[in-house]
Amino acid sequence: MKARAGVAVMALLLLLYIVLVAQRAIGALGIGIGTGQPILAVMGGAMIVLPLIAIWALGRELVFGWRAERLARRLEREGGLPTEVVTTSPSGRIGRADGDALFPTYRAQVEKDETDWRAWYRLSLAYSAAGDTKRARSAAREAIRLERSQATS
Repeated sequence: MKARAGVAVMALLLLLYIVLVAQRAIGALGIGIGTGQPILAVMGGAMIVLPLIAIWALGRELVFGWRAERLARRLEREGGLPTEVVTTSPSGRIGRADGDALFPTYRAQVEKDETDWRAWYRLSLAYSAAGDTKRARSAAREAIRLERSQATS
């Protein structure tokens, strides 16, 4: 629940920032056009692109988080989440050595069946536990893709 609250606060702050930048961009564009200052008009137009990119990126991250959380809940209901006992820090983060030790098991499950979204999701958890965020997100994206393709077929 803390994570959701943190995401909500950060998303709202980012949206506020986007609105403020967009207002400045529109203002600069209007002043540049109104006063015949082409440099200011071009800068205002260019500044409009930044909030659009930020909105796209925020939306993409929120959708990714929602889909990954949905898969985690489904896997938990099915009893498919990892059950190994591991050491954790006070913040709840899995110890790196334990994460590294778990990784080969979950990698082998993916290699056994590359179309199993559950195996990919568990692999993403193992990558995350091992501290490899980039690969964790990539494996989670693959799990989401596979689950969505299996749901539509």
